Amino acid sequence: MKFKLLIILAIILNTGCKQDTTKDIETTKNEIKKEWWKEQVVYQIYPRSFKDSNGDGIGDIPGIISKIDYLDSLGIDVVWLSPHFDSPNADNGYDIRDYRKVMEEFGTLEDFDTLLNGLHDRGIKLIIDLVINHSSDEHKWFQESMSSKDNPYRDYYIWKPGKGTNPPNNWPSFFGGSAWEQAGPDGEYYLHYFAKKQPDLNWENQQLREEIYDLMRFWLDKGVDGFRMDVIALISKPQNFDDMDNEGLKHPEYTYAYGPRLHEFLKDMNKEVLSKYDVMTVGEAYGGNAEKTLEITDERNNEIDLAFWFDAVRVGRDNFKQNEWTLPEFKKLVKAQSDVNSHNWPTFFLGNHDNPRVVSKFGDDSPEFRVTSSKLLAMLLLTQRGTTFLYQGDEIGMTNYPFTSFDQFDDVEIKGNYNKIIASGSTPESYLADLNKMARDHARTPMQWSNTNKAGFTSGDKTWLGVNPNYPEINVKNNLQDKHSIFHFYRRLLNIRKGNDNLIYGDYKDIAIDHPQVFAYTRIGKNKTYLVVLNMSKSMVDFSLDNKFKGYNLIINNLNDDTTTIEHNKLTLQPWEARLYESN
Repeated sequence: MKFKLLIILAIILNTGCKQDTTKDIETTKNEIKKEWWKEQVVYQIYPRSFKDSNGDGIGDIPGIISKIDYLDSLGIDVVWLSPHFDSPNADNGYDIRDYRKVMEEFGTLEDFDTLLNGLHDRGIKLIIDLVINHSSDEHKWFQESMSSKDNPYRDYYIWKPGKGTNPPNNWPSFFGGSAWEQAGPDGEYYLHYFAKKQPDLNWENQQLREEIYDLMRFWLDKGVDGFRMDVIALISKPQNFDDMDNEGLKHPEYTYAYGPRLHEFLKDMNKEVLSKYDVMTVGEAYGGNAEKTLEITDERNNEIDLAFWFDAVRVGRDNFKQNEWTLPEFKKLVKAQSDVNSHNWPTFFLGNHDNPRVVSKFGDDSPEFRVTSSKLLAMLLLTQRGTTFLYQGDEIGMTNYPFTSFDQFDDVEIKGNYNKIIASGSTPESYLADLNKMARDHARTPMQWSNTNKAGFTSGDKTWLGVNPNYPEINVKNNLQDKHSIFHFYRRLLNIRKGNDNLIYGDYKDIAIDHPQVFAYTRIGKNKTYLVVLNMSKSMVDFSLDNKFKGYNLIINNLNDDTTTIEHNKLTLQPWEARLYESN
């Protein structure tokens, strides 16, 4: 969800998932069990920002329905729909008031069924967000729970008496302030890791778990193809509720995540619900090290299928500050998450609704290099090992929004932490500068469909969040009309990847991990090897190759359509040039 945190690299590199650099280029990893969800490319839709159908400035499900053919033409396999449930929108739908209803602004349950059927008719699967660490404080469970200690719903949430006039302990909320809020006639406090309108559910209560399993069945019986599981590593709470020390307060996620019964809860969920359907599950599993993450996705443990690792995506991030980072640092993080054993399967993504725009962080969003570097990042995304996740708008090279004041932001996280950031020594100017690099709202601005008013997102005069002023140039219409566009480059790469077992299941080997400008790696399949060479800089680079790559055929690059073979062991790469070669 909202708040992603780094998994410590030092721990990752000590998990035993290291690459054997001595093996010959034509060998492969141990046999990997094939699954449909390992072969998919997932496209995330943030419904509030995708397409507005009725002119109110808010995206909705009928708007998504109107663009199903667009999704089909792109060539993705799965849509991940961010929360669409009934919600008061304290955190853009991640505060659910009714799990079996659709948010009124988004449409109706019938609209959802139309969307699901329309995607399925085109061979596209649909997964939805499962937000079960917390609910809205307007959910009927919480309203009952708050009413009295004797209410049967009381134990659906976590209530504690205060210490005198203070909260039960010093635990902080990710969104600023205390993680405890006083409510109800008896004056006790409820726990909320996020906003105070997002009370945490008490998974220790078996009846609560049964309620959750039942709502999961409701959507699976409708035909959805799985779940993205929001902050799933937080559902089991530490039961001592002791105060944190100063180190703990700096990184409360390490206290909150991977609680004592997490594996028990996930195994039970799998047994009671997930194992009875042919679906995919991907968990947002931050707050622990690689070893802990691999445990919940190990296919022998029967918990969940996939987990998002945030190390590479958040390279250089330190909470609310984006620091400089180097390409070798990034490549080592990518290698660590790729080198999982044959009982685990990685995910790969560079952006989502909680991170800045891909080209603005990992590429060069200047007019000179935006298109070229966006195409390079498309090649990086679609040739890595693992299930690939794309985010809406990246296929046309959408960029960060140029925020000039705090009132332009919508994000509850930014507002909730403002006083803490300023108190820590930042100035409003420096905080705004940091937010222009890493704020979540960059990814949430409306999708840019055309060069018409409001980027073709709405027929109305306003939008819930500002439209990026560069929409006259950067939009879907321009991309569709230009055969050399970013969109069409994504299409070509998706076609190369689709059904390509050598590229999907092939081993991953970084062949220049310390090079400061070039990201070069191989994907070693059973009968073909792919070579990817990416110049991730604005300078021309001469790059030397091993002689064993002589004769490899260039099948796609991002600068022209020439197809050549490697004749010499030195490549001259233009700024932000990307090449994909294939063995004979």
